[in-house]
Parts: sequence; C-alpha cells; structure tokens
Amino acid sequence: MIGLATVLAGCTGDAEVKGAPSSSSAGATGGPSAAPNTPPSPALAQFYNQKLNWQDCEGDNKCAGLKVPIDYTKPAGGSIEVAVLKSAATGDKKGSLVVNPGGPGGSGVDYAAAADFVVSSKVHKSYDVVGFDPRGVQRSAPITCLDDKQLDTFLGSDPSPDDKAEEGSFMKSTKGFGDACKTKAGPLLSHVSTSDAVKDMDVLRAALGEPKLDYLGKSYGTFLGSTYADQFPSRVGKFVLDGVVSPDLTNTEMNKGQAEGFERATKSYVKDCVAGGGCPLGSTQQAGEQKIRDFLKQVDAKPIPVTDDEQVKQLTEGWASMGIAAAMYDQGSWGTLTQAFKSAFGGDGNGLMKLANSYAERGSGGSYSGNIMQVINAVNCLDRQGNSDPASYEKDQADFSKTAPTWGPMLAWGTAICGTWPVKATGAPKKITAAGSGPILVIGTTRDPATPYEWSQRLAAMLQNGRLISYDGDGHTAYRRSNSCVDNAVDAYLLDGKDPGKSLKC
Repeated sequence: MIGLATVLAGCTGDAEVKGAPSSSSAGATGGPSAAPNTPPSPALAQFYNQKLNWQDCEGDNKCAGLKVPIDYTKPAGGSIEVAVLKSAATGDKKGSLVVNPGGPGGSGVDYAAAADFVVSSKVHKSYDVVGFDPRGVQRSAPITCLDDKQLDTFLGSDPSPDDKAEEGSFMKSTKGFGDACKTKAGPLLSHVSTSDAVKDMDVLRAALGEPKLDYLGKSYGTFLGSTYADQFPSRVGKFVLDGVVSPDLTNTEMNKGQAEGFERATKSYVKDCVAGGGCPLGSTQQAGEQKIRDFLKQVDAKPIPVTDDEQVKQLTEGWASMGIAAAMYDQGSWGTLTQAFKSAFGGDGNGLMKLANSYAERGSGGSYSGNIMQVINAVNCLDRQGNSDPASYEKDQADFSKTAPTWGPMLAWGTAICGTWPVKATGAPKKITAAGSGPILVIGTTRDPATPYEWSQRLAAMLQNGRLISYDGDGHTAYRRSNSCVDNAVDAYLLDGKDPGKSLKC
C-alpha cells in the first residue's frame, strides 16, 4: 500500500471477524508448559508456559488471547494480549500453520478466518490455520493516533510537494501525526517493531505446542518471517514467504523500489486497457500513461467532487493516487479502475474514492474498520531510521521520477514521516541468511507493484537455504491467485516437504 507519508508493503484480502477477543480479554492463562522448547531466558517462562484458553468465535473458529511482555528486555514491566484465531484442520491434523497477510497493520485474525481463501483445501485439511493481530494492530492493544476525520484529512493531503510551502505543510502534517501517536499510544509505541512482533510469534509457537513454526507470510508478512528466521533459525519449520519485503534495504531503496514497482504495474494496466479498445486513457501506451499523470496533477490543483461519501466531499491527489494504487494489487480490479477513470474524467470522483476506501479499510460513512493506516507508521519508523531533511527528498523526487514518472514524485516522500518520529528507531537494514534453517520458499511476482520481483530474488539469494518461485504475472503476491504451478509447488512443500529446487518458474 501507499499513501501520504506512508509506504506499505500492502496486504491481501481478509474477512472481518466478530467475537474475537480484544486486547483486554482474559484469553491466556499461565500453567504447566506444553511448549516443546525452553524460553530464551528464565524471565520469559511465564509467557512461554502459558496455555491458550480457546473460546468459540464467529463460524466454527476458536479465539484466544496470548499474553506477551510489552518490553522483552523487561518482562516484568507490563504485558498486553495478542489476539489469536484458529481455523481448525478439516481432517487429520499434522500441525499449525501461522499466517499473516502483511501491512504492517494487517489483521491476521481476519486472515485466518478466511482460511479457505488463504490456503488450499488440501492444506486446510492437514493444518490448523492460525492468525494473530500483531501488537498494536486492531484487537491487540491497537495504536490509534488520529480520529477518523483527522485521518481523512491526513490521507487526503498532498503526497507530492511541489514547492517549499507545500514541503513545509507536508512535514508539519507528518510531525503532527507522530506527536499525536506519542500522546495517545503510550509506552507500547516504542515496542511495536517487527523484532518485537516476531518474539510474540515464538511465544505463540510455544503456546500452540509446536517444536517448530510453520508459517505463511505475504507482503510485509515476509519481513516478519525472515526476521523470525534470523532470530530463531533452529525453530523454522516450513516457511513460505510470498511477495517479499527485503530486510536489507534502506528507506530510500524501499521507496524507489515501490515507485518502480507501481510504475511497472501501471504500464501493464495501461497496456491491457488500450488493447481492449475504448480505453478512456487514450489509444496508445504512451498517451495512457501521460493521461494518468496529467489527471493527478489536475486533481492536485483542483479536486473533483465526491457525492457518495458522508465525510469526504472532494477527490484530492492523495485519495486519487490511493484509489489507483488499490487497483494495481489485483488484475481483477482493472475493469473497476477503468470505469472509475471514465467517471473521474467527467468530474465524478466516486469511483476512485471507493477504490481508495477499500485500500484504507474505510467505509463510505467515514469509519475505519482497522488501524492499518496508523500503525504502519509506528512499525516502519521503529524498523528503519528516518531522515528529516526535505532536501534529501527533493533529490529523491528528481531521481525517482526518471524511472517512475507517475509514482516517483509521491513515493520519494514515502517515509519522510520517520524523520520526525517521536520514538527512535530500534531496527536497521540487515542481510539475513537464516543459517541452519531448512528450505525457505520465496515467491515473487514479476509485475508486483508493492513488493517488486527483485526483492524476492534478493532475499532468495541472501538466505542460506532460499528457494525462489517466480510467477510471471500481475498483482500482489502469487499463492492462491489462480496459478496452479505456484499453488501445487507450495502445497507439495507444506504437505510433503517437497523441495521445489533453487529456482522454479511459473
């Protein structure tokens, strides 16, 4: 995902779950350990020895709360509960498969509730599909910095400053967001990094009674997976990482990679639109790409009306770019985007606003179903140190625009919010080898907008036992997206441990 001062790796579709525990629910209790591994330190024993108190929640699912320390270096200094959902194996169970849809900020609880969408029926027959809302997300002590109206204003703001005045307004807005987080989020704001979340994953593994973690992570979920493999290589079971966020990239490298990824995806969309005839963007590839850039400049200067939303009444460049980006995640949305462009060129912003709403987990009434658009910044800014110098972003803007003229001007500023973030970063780019782990499947889609294919190639080469599956296609992530080559390889690996080899092309 992308947005004002916000670079998201993005996440796959999910379902809303009712009846899952909130962070205040009493879902986890202490007791004799059923976990097959001892904790990393004796002070963490109470967390590693807990038993999950499963309760019925929506459908045939079970929900529980996992107690974890706020600060793993001070485990006696306070705790939170992480919401967990289990969709039980439909046949003879061989283990638990923990899943995460991405984000940062995507709900693993909602994702696991959609288990029949997330994994094949064969995999679900053999595995309990288990999802969790990472700390700070939705049901797990959620971090919320702005109210809905304030978030509307923030997301609708100009994502591509064109002059010093706009730069000043942009940096003021991002600093205000961070200050609001510091005021409202409390001590947890310093402890929602990816490194913190993977420690929770190991506590979850122990609470599930699994000697090793079997895991399917998509998008940002791949960063959770690779970081877990780095911290706990001996506990890596079967790992599938689909749509990779490469752990060794700087903020600038990530911003540029996403700009080029979205540019590549946009080119593919325009090519398809033009080939179909009657494309509102024009009759040639070049004209179509330029039409999109011209349109974004037009709504930057003069937003167009939105009439179907109770709160947002104008389609700004921020909302328009978000709507276009949303459609890049799934080729099945391209027709919807084409219709939205037809309407927008006639002065009707409703179509693009609806796409933007789906992207932001926002309803037309103005309420947000999740907090992904807020917690993403808290996670990203802990994982990588930001830069507060606008001149550096001006330089990036010029550089990115050479290879990504549509998306470069916006994504150059993608992590500027981290430059004034009120909490110091605890993470840094790192090469991860996961030495000692078994084979780890890494899947890359050649025209993936949010996690460019090159990032999957990079991680597969970096890992001691990486296995690259390359899918020649469009959209974000590949497994369970109608490609039997990818699906069969992943299923054979999860069910039978079949190694697809160092490189498989689909």
